[in-house]
Amino acid sequence: MILALDIGGTKMAAAHVDHDGAVLRTLRAATPQDADAETLWKTLAGLVEPLAAGVTGVGIGCGGPMTWPSGEVSPLNIPGWRDFPLRARLSGRFPGLPVRIHNDAVCVALAEHWRGAGRGVADMLGMVVSTGVGGGLILGGRLIDGGTGNAGHIGHIVVEPDGGPPCGCGGHGCLEAVARGPALTEWALARGWTPGTASAGHGLYREDRAVTGRALAADALAGDEVALAAMRRAGRALGIAIASATHLCDLDLVTIGGGLSQAGEPLFGPLEEALREHARMAFARRLRVLPAALGQEAGLVGAAALVLTEER
Repeated sequence: MILALDIGGTKMAAAHVDHDGAVLRTLRAATPQDADAETLWKTLAGLVEPLAAGVTGVGIGCGGPMTWPSGEVSPLNIPGWRDFPLRARLSGRFPGLPVRIHNDAVCVALAEHWRGAGRGVADMLGMVVSTGVGGGLILGGRLIDGGTGNAGHIGHIVVEPDGGPPCGCGGHGCLEAVARGPALTEWALARGWTPGTASAGHGLYREDRAVTGRALAADALAGDEVALAAMRRAGRALGIAIASATHLCDLDLVTIGGGLSQAGEPLFGPLEEALREHARMAFARRLRVLPAALGQEAGLVGAAALVLTEER
């Protein structure tokens, strides 16, 4: 039994995952906002303790950047952790056990390759479009880490070089700055979007009209014009970035997970249009783009895979 942890800007999750990649028990908590380092750690520890007995290893997926593989984390979307020794803290709690850490989007890519839509595919990019935009790169059937563990970080490919929105990395026009959920909802609100109005009448969304990417996706599916425009904006940015990635890496498959991947045609239609417009080389035209198959469990399955499939 592996203890798997999935840590992001919106939520933290911990689970038991068996050697076949099945998630057996999961605990979740909201990531404390504007919290200091120890408050964040205590929240995570509260999820870990009920699952600590009997595990044979610990796998961690966490937002980046981080110092890898030592695991001092500084997630852009968790400002309370800067150079926080996450792997060392967990190694101290589980002495003698393997403790592995990687970027949360890399873990999603691992999960999809091992147990999801990428099974049997040798060359793929697994993406997450949620609070942030990240990715993990698998070539020749093996995870590619890169010199600092950041290979596949597609969120910082520039898709709007002239006048694009500022990004948390300090640049402008990055894919993440355009397509991440909070950026899209802010863009839509500025253009008159009222969360939940369109989707409520179709029975698609009933969460107190929350301002979330999920709400925006539901309203787009229900035909809200502003929500549809936001999805077109995100889809085109994703398509441009994916075209660049497949020309560089000669990919067979890209899988997209995270909250916005639930938008369906309003997102994937413009994505495919932009991809086919920009992926003009013959080898790039074979690329398939699919929604991730494992849903919310992907990050946990991938975190466990860091330990269970270490030889790959």
